[in-house]
Amino acid sequence: MKKILLVICMVAIVASMAFAQGQADKAMTIKLGHIRDAEHPTHKGALLFADLVKEKTDGRITVNVYPNSQLGGIQEMFAQMKTGDLELVYGGINTLAFIKGGEAFEITAIPFLYRDYEHMRKAMLSDEFKPLVAAAEQATGVKILNITGDTAPRGLTANKKILSPADFKGLKIRTAASEVVLRVMKQLGALPQQVPLADLYVSLKTGVVDAQENGAITVANTSMFEVQKFYMKTDYIRDIETFYMSPAFWDKLSDADKQAIRDASEEAGALVTKLTNEQLQSAYQKLSEHMTVVTEPELRLGEIRAAIEGVFNDWEGVKWPAGLLEKIKNM
Repeated sequence: MKKILLVICMVAIVASMAFAQGQADKAMTIKLGHIRDAEHPTHKGALLFADLVKEKTDGRITVNVYPNSQLGGIQEMFAQMKTGDLELVYGGINTLAFIKGGEAFEITAIPFLYRDYEHMRKAMLSDEFKPLVAAAEQATGVKILNITGDTAPRGLTANKKILSPADFKGLKIRTAASEVVLRVMKQLGALPQQVPLADLYVSLKTGVVDAQENGAITVANTSMFEVQKFYMKTDYIRDIETFYMSPAFWDKLSDADKQAIRDASEEAGALVTKLTNEQLQSAYQKLSEHMTVVTEPELRLGEIRAAIEGVFNDWEGVKWPAGLLEKIKNM
């Protein structure tokens, strides 16, 4: 009798595993949202990701891509992932700090901390960051699938040259809604303003704001050179596009499909990095034809760095582990 019960149990277990595998391997259509326009490298990378996932899963998984905030802003899309209404988001690693539980990722936007894309990605994928990733995933309900895909570093435009800390005094500057950026600008004596990107051109033209901080690609694509005379190449904040996924959806996937999706994200990120570098070269060329591009040594970045030194000391050991900033600098 015991042998018969054992056989029945084994059969049930095998049947259950087969059913689960069958569920994991069935055809499905999922959504990926992002905030970039259809000409942006991020969108082209997302389209490649969709093609690769379909190819690597023999057509079983179809990824529909929704660009240009069609599914909402980054915070809205994160909320949709938590409720199971959206499977994937492709957006900057900086943006994880915008939601409760992701505050430690303010460290990804610290000015002048990251030398270049390779340095930043090395830091994000390092052992030092693994505890932050694990804690953020648990607290936010958002899984970080892969941090890959360069973005244009942020610069500064204005109708006068901004060369040193003194030039920021009283400057009405449109900034991202980031605590990091707000702290920096206030420390420098500027007056940060919140203006939707769609309204920024007119706000600059009419003098609602005097300046703004965005990357060269955005400045070129939105023709801000028509209403601004100078582009200061500060490259002060960097970001990396990141594939975020619903943990509940991830857990349903087979190991083979998980690997296929990871591999697809890596290839897509490489394309985004390549296209970003190409577009940056074109953007700087375009800007130089319409405005003055200001670089070091005329642009006194050393003085600006010194002026904001210590602004984030109160976050050490609070938002992120004490000593992490120094470790990143030395990587």
